[in-house]
Amino acid sequence: MPLWLRLIRFGFHLLYNQFAFTYDLVSKVVSLGAWRCWQRAALRHLPPPNSGIVLEIAHGTGDLQLDLHAGGWRAIGLDLSASMGRIASAKLRSASAPCCLVRARSQRLPFPNSAFVAVISTFPSEFISAPETLREVYRVLRNDGVFVIVLGARFTSGGAARTGVEVLYRITGQNIDGLEGGDTRLRDAFARFGFDAQIVQESCPHSAAFVIVARKWAGQLAPGVL
Repeated sequence: MPLWLRLIRFGFHLLYNQFAFTYDLVSKVVSLGAWRCWQRAALRHLPPPNSGIVLEIAHGTGDLQLDLHAGGWRAIGLDLSASMGRIASAKLRSASAPCCLVRARSQRLPFPNSAFVAVISTFPSEFISAPETLREVYRVLRNDGVFVIVLGARFTSGGAARTGVEVLYRITGQNIDGLEGGDTRLRDAFARFGFDAQIVQESCPHSAAFVIVARKWAGQLAPGVL
């Protein structure tokens, strides 16, 4: 692995762990204020609140957990970072919201088969596309359950600030080049694990969020899933 890439990964590790207290501020800055809209774009693709439990993978500082509970969904959050868990727990307690958080890896979800009506994740790192993660998400989803991922966003205005942030995204590998018009490749990749996937664009202030909506095929079993 090139040295620059190892340094970038180390920087993200620090942001998710030792410097997790800066995550909300960093997210707001690099999104030019659109971060919360990008996150909430995922909520538009969830089943109704009374249909079952939603699992959030990589809950981060807990903002989407607050949104889920405010919207009436029963939700569980999962994250590997103990620092993120502490911040998210404090936010939920402060808002008098249910605090159902688990520390675990997405590649080995500590939940029974068909436990969730939806699995959601916003701006995850590369673990989200690992075969082990996709097999586990397939396993814990009900038939016809949906896997919703906000994978990235693109600015539609913003001038010099927009240009600077987009350069930063390219350097750190966070750009979404190739997603537009990439439905065929994406569908093929998810189909191998039992999902019918598409990319949906959701409008936000001076930007658009790119959301992967992957529905589990009812009554079918992907090879090697269980």
